[in-house]
Amino acid sequence: MGRVSKEQAQENRRRIVDTASRLFREQGTAGVSVADLMKAAGLTHGGFYKHFDSKEALVDEATARAFDGVGTGDRPDDDSDTGTGTGEGAAKDARRAFVENYLSPEHRDDMAGGCPTAGLATDMARGATGSAARHTYAEGVREFARRMADDDDDGLVRLSTMVGALILARAVNGDPLSDALLAAARAEVSA
Repeated sequence: MGRVSKEQAQENRRRIVDTASRLFREQGTAGVSVADLMKAAGLTHGGFYKHFDSKEALVDEATARAFDGVGTGDRPDDDSDTGTGTGEGAAKDARRAFVENYLSPEHRDDMAGGCPTAGLATDMARGATGSAARHTYAEGVREFARRMADDDDDGLVRLSTMVGALILARAVNGDPLSDALLAAARAEVSA
């Protein structure tokens, strides 16, 4: 088998990171083996170490990739295109639309494509304190809180309520409690 071009190597690396970002949010970092990841990416297991020194290095990069789309209008946890107009009323409308989307059954059910704050929380809690992934995650949480803030607060209570409700709703999905958790959090955060 011949060598791959530089462009193909870059594409393969991008595919590995994108696949890892989705699988890690869906299954957790410990739940995804290198072999399973590479199979899902459509590449051979042996090729992994041509791109990464370790799985931890991939976790660092995949965590950053998970937060890349936040703030660009293409993610369920993104509020950049939810409002029109200006002023406090428009900001509240935008936040309300964002909360409705974030605390929806559709977002709950899309773990792989959903919020990295909720999807990676347990892995970050178990990970090394000084890791690049944990630093990236903390910056993502800070940005999420900033987007949830208003003149009266820093957004941390809204963030905690939303992410906590989403995690709990996912944990009991299939039970009526799941929808009740989402509805209760929507009512509280939108108030």
